[in-house]
Amino acid sequence: MDIVKIQEILPHRYPFLLVDRILEINAEELKAVGIKNVSANEPFFQGHFPGKPVMPGVLITEAMGQVGAVLILSLDRFKGKIPFLASIDNLRFRKPVVPGDQLRIEVQITATKRNVGKMTGNAYVGDTLVASGEIMCSIVDKA
Repeated sequence: MDIVKIQEILPHRYPFLLVDRILEINAEELKAVGIKNVSANEPFFQGHFPGKPVMPGVLITEAMGQVGAVLILSLDRFKGKIPFLASIDNLRFRKPVVPGDQLRIEVQITATKRNVGKMTGNAYVGDTLVASGEIMCSIVDKA
């Protein structure tokens, strides 16, 4: 799924759209894999940190949430809705993400109940796990 298709599903736009491509959605296993290309031109690198640019953990978390949002919004009962971040649990950052890295984000839905979805997410640079945790979202109507 390219950026045009992602923008048809997610309401996020630059500079806050943090998913460049969805490589895989497996609706049967409730899994998705997405890519975030980390560019030196990202606006947050100006201040985080001058001379030693590091992608903020909160934005890695948001990228995980956006891949999860594409996945959950691909389920028939949630199409056309908007997921809002509700909670983050057990999130760990293991290695800095820097300009030139490509984040591969793997998300799996572990539970859905009414208008709530729970997911696990792992972010990798190459084969190295850089972040992992659990994300819960509340899914609401666009109106």
